[in-house]
Amino acid sequence: MSKKNGAGAVIVAAGESKRMGGEDKLFALIGGEPLLARVIAAFNDCPAIEQIVVVIREEKLAEVRKMILGHDWSKEIDTCTGGARRQDSVKAGLDSLEKCEWVVIHDGARPLVTPDLIDTGLKTAKDTGVAVAAVPVTDTIKVAGGDRIVQYTPARESLWAVQTPQVFRSDIINKAYRRLKEDVTDDASLVEKLGYEVKLYRGSYDNIKVTTPEDLALAEVLWRKRQE
Repeated sequence: MSKKNGAGAVIVAAGESKRMGGEDKLFALIGGEPLLARVIAAFNDCPAIEQIVVVIREEKLAEVRKMILGHDWSKEIDTCTGGARRQDSVKAGLDSLEKCEWVVIHDGARPLVTPDLIDTGLKTAKDTGVAVAAVPVTDTIKVAGGDRIVQYTPARESLWAVQTPQVFRSDIINKAYRRLKEDVTDDASLVEKLGYEVKLYRGSYDNIKVTTPEDLALAEVLWRKRQE
Protein backbone atom coordinates (compact mmCIF):
# COMPACT_ATOMS: atom_id res chain seq x y z
CA MET A 1 0.00 0.00 0.00
CA SER A 2 1.28 3.41 -0.87
CA LYS A 3 -0.66 5.40 1.71
CA LYS A 4 -0.26 5.05 5.46
CA ASN A 5 -4.04 5.02 5.98
CA GLY A 6 -4.87 3.02 2.87
CA ALA A 7 -7.84 0.69 2.64
CA GLY A 8 -8.05 -2.69 0.96
CA ALA A 9 -11.19 -4.53 -0.07
CA VAL A 10 -11.97 -8.25 0.06
CA ILE A 11 -14.86 -9.22 -2.21
CA VAL A 12 -16.06 -12.69 -1.24
CA ALA A 13 -17.44 -14.45 -4.32
CA ALA A 14 -16.54 -18.11 -3.84
CA GLY A 15 -20.09 -19.45 -3.39
CA GLU A 16 -21.59 -22.12 -5.61
CA SER A 17 -24.86 -20.39 -6.61
CA LYS A 18 -26.80 -23.44 -5.42
CA ARG A 19 -30.16 -21.66 -5.36
CA MET A 20 -29.84 -20.02 -8.78
CA GLY A 21 -31.36 -22.86 -10.81
CA GLY A 22 -28.11 -23.69 -12.57
CA GLU A 23 -27.08 -20.12 -13.41
CA ASP A 24 -23.80 -18.74 -12.08
CA LYS A 25 -24.85 -15.51 -10.42
CA LEU A 26 -21.36 -13.98 -10.72
CA PHE A 27 -21.85 -13.68 -14.47
CA ALA A 28 -25.60 -13.07 -14.53
CA LEU A 29 -26.23 -9.71 -16.20
CA ILE A 30 -27.46 -6.64 -14.36
CA GLY A 31 -27.89 -3.65 -16.64
CA GLY A 32 -25.90 -5.50 -19.29
CA GLU A 33 -22.88 -6.11 -17.03
CA PRO A 34 -21.96 -9.23 -15.03
CA LEU A 35 -23.09 -9.05 -11.42
CA LEU A 36 -19.53 -9.37 -10.12
CA ALA A 37 -18.38 -6.58 -12.43
CA ARG A 38 -20.96 -4.28 -10.85
CA VAL A 39 -19.49 -5.00 -7.41
CA ILE A 40 -15.89 -4.49 -8.50
CA ALA A 41 -16.79 -1.24 -10.28
CA ALA A 42 -18.24 0.26 -7.09
CA PHE A 43 -15.02 -0.43 -5.18
CA ASN A 44 -12.89 0.78 -8.08
CA ASP A 45 -14.84 4.05 -8.05
CA CYS A 46 -14.39 4.61 -4.30
CA PRO A 47 -11.35 6.90 -3.90
CA ALA A 48 -10.43 5.51 -0.46
CA ILE A 49 -9.95 1.96 -1.78
CA GLU A 50 -6.43 1.25 -3.02
CA GLN A 51 -6.41 -2.50 -3.54
CA ILE A 52 -9.13 -5.04 -4.32
CA VAL A 53 -8.92 -8.80 -3.84
CA VAL A 54 -11.67 -10.94 -5.35
CA VAL A 55 -12.01 -14.37 -3.73
CA ILE A 56 -13.48 -16.98 -6.08
CA ARG A 57 -13.67 -20.72 -6.70
CA GLU A 58 -10.63 -22.23 -8.38
CA GLU A 59 -12.57 -23.32 -11.46
CA LYS A 60 -13.69 -19.72 -12.03
CA LEU A 61 -10.27 -18.07 -11.69
CA ALA A 62 -9.50 -17.85 -15.41
CA GLU A 63 -12.98 -16.56 -16.29
CA VAL A 64 -12.93 -13.87 -13.61
CA ARG A 65 -9.42 -12.76 -14.53
CA LYS A 66 -10.50 -12.45 -18.16
CA MET A 67 -13.46 -10.33 -17.07
CA ILE A 68 -11.21 -8.05 -15.01
CA LEU A 69 -8.79 -7.59 -17.91
CA GLY A 70 -11.74 -6.70 -20.13
CA HIS A 71 -12.53 -3.62 -18.04
CA ASP A 72 -10.58 -0.39 -17.83
CA TRP A 73 -10.47 -0.27 -14.04
CA SER A 74 -7.82 1.94 -12.46
CA LYS A 75 -7.29 0.07 -9.16
CA GLU A 76 -5.04 -2.87 -8.43
CA ILE A 77 -7.38 -5.89 -8.65
CA ASP A 78 -6.10 -9.31 -7.60
CA THR A 79 -7.79 -12.69 -7.36
CA CYS A 80 -7.31 -15.65 -5.04
CA THR A 81 -8.93 -19.01 -4.49
CA GLY A 82 -11.56 -19.37 -1.80
CA GLY A 83 -12.09 -22.19 0.67
CA ALA A 84 -14.82 -24.62 1.61
CA ARG A 85 -16.48 -22.18 4.01
CA ARG A 86 -17.10 -18.44 3.75
CA GLN A 87 -14.68 -17.79 6.61
CA ASP A 88 -11.98 -19.74 4.76
CA SER A 89 -12.51 -17.51 1.76
CA VAL A 90 -12.35 -14.34 3.84
CA LYS A 91 -9.12 -15.53 5.45
CA ALA A 92 -7.64 -16.19 2.00
CA GLY A 93 -8.59 -12.67 0.94
CA LEU A 94 -7.09 -11.12 4.06
CA ASP A 95 -3.85 -13.01 3.46
CA SER A 96 -3.74 -11.74 -0.13
CA LEU A 97 -4.04 -8.07 0.77
CA GLU A 98 -0.96 -5.94 0.99
CA LYS A 99 -0.37 -4.19 4.31
CA CYS A 100 -3.11 -1.66 4.93
CA GLU A 101 -4.74 0.04 7.89
CA TRP A 102 -8.37 -0.64 6.93
CA VAL A 103 -10.11 -3.66 5.42
CA VAL A 104 -13.54 -3.61 3.78
CA ILE A 105 -15.21 -7.02 3.41
CA HIS A 106 -18.13 -7.29 1.00
CA ASP A 107 -20.35 -10.07 -0.34
CA GLY A 108 -19.77 -10.55 -4.05
CA ALA A 109 -23.50 -11.24 -4.36
CA ARG A 110 -24.49 -7.66 -3.39
CA PRO A 111 -24.17 -5.86 -6.75
CA LEU A 112 -25.95 -2.62 -5.81
CA VAL A 113 -23.33 -1.43 -3.34
CA THR A 114 -22.20 2.15 -4.04
CA PRO A 115 -18.93 4.05 -3.57
CA ASP A 116 -20.73 6.33 -1.09
CA LEU A 117 -21.84 3.35 1.03
CA ILE A 118 -18.26 2.08 1.13
CA ASP A 119 -16.87 5.50 1.98
CA THR A 120 -19.43 6.06 4.75
CA GLY A 121 -18.39 2.76 6.31
CA LEU A 122 -14.74 3.77 6.31
CA LYS A 123 -15.53 7.10 7.95
CA THR A 124 -17.80 5.49 10.56
CA ALA A 125 -15.24 2.82 11.44
CA LYS A 126 -12.85 5.48 12.71
CA ASP A 127 -15.01 5.78 15.86
CA THR A 128 -14.57 2.21 17.16
CA GLY A 129 -12.41 0.42 14.59
CA VAL A 130 -15.39 -1.54 13.22
CA ALA A 131 -18.43 -0.41 11.20
CA VAL A 132 -21.16 -2.52 9.62
CA ALA A 133 -23.81 -1.53 7.10
CA ALA A 134 -27.32 -2.34 8.32
CA VAL A 135 -30.94 -1.30 7.86
CA PRO A 136 -33.75 -1.12 10.43
CA VAL A 137 -36.01 -4.18 10.39
CA THR A 138 -39.44 -3.33 9.01
CA ASP A 139 -41.24 -6.58 9.90
CA THR A 140 -42.18 -7.78 13.38
CA ILE A 141 -39.76 -10.51 14.45
CA LYS A 142 -40.75 -13.55 16.52
CA VAL A 143 -38.24 -15.71 18.40
CA ALA A 144 -39.29 -19.37 18.46
CA GLY A 145 -37.87 -22.70 19.55
CA GLY A 146 -37.44 -25.86 17.50
CA ASP A 147 -41.16 -26.56 17.95
CA ARG A 148 -41.99 -23.19 16.32
CA ILE A 149 -43.77 -22.01 19.44
CA VAL A 150 -43.15 -18.28 19.90
CA GLN A 151 -41.01 -17.57 22.94
CA TYR A 152 -41.01 -13.79 22.75
CA THR A 153 -41.27 -10.79 20.43
CA PRO A 154 -38.28 -8.41 20.56
CA ALA A 155 -38.87 -4.70 20.16
CA ARG A 156 -38.62 -3.91 16.47
CA GLU A 157 -37.06 -0.51 17.17
CA SER A 158 -33.85 -2.19 18.37
CA LEU A 159 -33.48 -4.65 15.46
CA TRP A 160 -31.25 -4.12 12.44
CA ALA A 161 -30.67 -6.37 9.43
CA VAL A 162 -26.93 -6.58 8.85
CA GLN A 163 -25.44 -6.22 5.37
CA THR A 164 -22.02 -5.71 3.88
CA PRO A 165 -19.77 -3.72 3.46
CA GLN A 166 -18.26 -4.41 6.86
CA VAL A 167 -15.23 -2.27 7.68
CA PHE A 168 -12.46 -3.19 10.12
CA ARG A 169 -9.18 -1.80 11.28
CA SER A 170 -6.76 -4.32 9.81
CA ASP A 171 -5.22 -5.45 13.11
CA ILE A 172 -8.68 -6.14 14.59
CA ILE A 173 -10.03 -8.36 11.82
CA ASN A 174 -6.76 -10.24 11.40
CA LYS A 175 -6.63 -10.94 15.15
CA ALA A 176 -10.22 -12.19 15.02
CA TYR A 177 -9.45 -14.61 12.21
CA ARG A 178 -6.32 -15.89 13.94
CA ARG A 179 -8.44 -16.75 16.98
CA LEU A 180 -11.40 -18.15 15.04
CA LYS A 181 -12.66 -21.43 16.50
CA GLU A 182 -16.24 -21.88 15.29
CA ASP A 183 -18.20 -21.56 12.05
CA VAL A 184 -19.51 -18.07 11.34
CA THR A 185 -21.41 -16.32 8.55
CA ASP A 186 -20.83 -12.76 9.73
CA ASP A 187 -17.38 -11.22 10.11
CA ALA A 188 -18.49 -8.63 12.66
CA SER A 189 -19.61 -11.38 15.06
CA LEU A 190 -15.98 -12.46 15.33
CA VAL A 191 -14.78 -9.14 16.62
CA GLU A 192 -17.79 -8.87 18.92
CA LYS A 193 -16.59 -12.07 20.61
CA LEU A 194 -13.23 -10.40 21.23
CA GLY A 195 -14.96 -7.54 23.04
CA TYR A 196 -14.67 -4.83 20.37
CA GLU A 197 -17.51 -2.38 19.86
CA VAL A 198 -19.22 -2.75 16.50
CA LYS A 199 -20.90 0.40 15.20
CA LEU A 200 -23.78 0.16 12.74
CA TYR A 201 -24.17 2.67 9.95
CA ARG A 202 -27.15 3.11 7.68
CA GLY A 203 -27.03 0.75 4.73
CA SER A 204 -29.57 0.63 1.91
CA TYR A 205 -32.69 -1.45 1.31
CA ASP A 206 -31.51 -1.63 -2.31
CA ASN A 207 -28.29 -3.33 -1.21
CA ILE A 208 -29.80 -6.79 -1.60
CA LYS A 209 -27.97 -10.11 -1.69
CA VAL A 210 -28.65 -12.16 -4.81
CA THR A 211 -29.23 -15.82 -3.90
CA THR A 212 -32.20 -16.79 -6.08
CA PRO A 213 -33.47 -16.00 -9.61
CA GLU A 214 -36.11 -13.79 -7.99
CA ASP A 215 -33.39 -11.75 -6.28
CA LEU A 216 -31.63 -11.32 -9.60
CA ALA A 217 -34.82 -10.03 -11.24
CA LEU A 218 -35.32 -7.57 -8.38
CA ALA A 219 -31.70 -6.38 -8.64
CA GLU A 220 -32.26 -5.65 -12.33
CA VAL A 221 -35.36 -3.60 -11.53
CA LEU A 222 -33.54 -1.67 -8.80
CA TRP A 223 -30.60 -1.01 -11.11
CA ARG A 224 -32.86 0.38 -13.83
CA LYS A 225 -34.66 2.55 -11.29
CA ARG A 226 -31.33 3.91 -10.09
CA GLN A 227 -30.35 4.90 -13.63
CA GLU A 228 -33.61 6.80 -14.06
